[in-house]
Amino acid sequence: MLDGRLLVDAHVHVARLPTLSDDWQAWAATFGARTPMSALFDSAGVPVPAALDEHFASQGADHVLLFTEHSPKVTGHQPIEDVLPVVRQNPARFHPVANLNPHLHYPVAAELARQAALGAVAVKIHPVHGGFEARDRMLYPAYAWAQEHRLPVIVHCGTSTFAGSVNSYADPVLLDEVLRDFPDLVVVLAHGGRGWWYDQAAFLALMKPNVWLEVSGLPPQRLAGYYGSSLRRLADKMIFGTDWPGVPSVEHNARILEKTLLDTGCTAEQVAAALGGNADRVFRLTPTAGCGA
Repeated sequence: MLDGRLLVDAHVHVARLPTLSDDWQAWAATFGARTPMSALFDSAGVPVPAALDEHFASQGADHVLLFTEHSPKVTGHQPIEDVLPVVRQNPARFHPVANLNPHLHYPVAAELARQAALGAVAVKIHPVHGGFEARDRMLYPAYAWAQEHRLPVIVHCGTSTFAGSVNSYADPVLLDEVLRDFPDLVVVLAHGGRGWWYDQAAFLALMKPNVWLEVSGLPPQRLAGYYGSSLRRLADKMIFGTDWPGVPSVEHNARILEKTLLDTGCTAEQVAAALGGNADRVFRLTPTAGCGA
């Protein structure tokens, strides 16, 4: 809890360090300088579940979504199995997120069902690192499965500086056909259009009831500059996330987001929703939370 309010970090990476690229390692070291990484991973670079649980508890994070990724040409392989020991440490706090790459997984719907059976609360699609468009028809069976089972789809929607990235694949317009063909699919735009597409991502979130704006990887003090007069309305569709470990700390970002939203004229209720209520609803993290529609 953060001052009695639910806090959800909806974008966290705790992969085994040897599976990650040099670019990823440099990014974490540069932007996550305050994070005591040496205390959270063992000498082999494997996450220490008890230490991670204690760390996120100290930050006030009630729920933490643990991302996985299959992008061998950019960041490497981080299968869902790698995060399950952390989930078992505290399943009330930690929740795994599935990952699909249509170049590597076939049939995609069967692979999604397999990862969902392991406890995934969402599936991440990473076109920029995986080398495909979100509208690729190879993904359609997975979208159909996700829509039927009310599993949210998180789509990387922002630039990446990692070698091998194809940033044009992050353009939100590439989701237009997907949203047309799967009108009940819940879609979360990770990184909120970072770099080139803030207006487009904001427009989609405000126009489509099932589209949500997740702000991980964005300095929260700059959101007013990124979204302008739309920010006050966007708070109703906003999901807090950090992209940990590439941040000073979870609590630090949460408190700056709170200040930014209040300074913009958002209500206390909107701030509470952005910090955790919206994510709780979208990802159905508690038994009483509804679907993000």
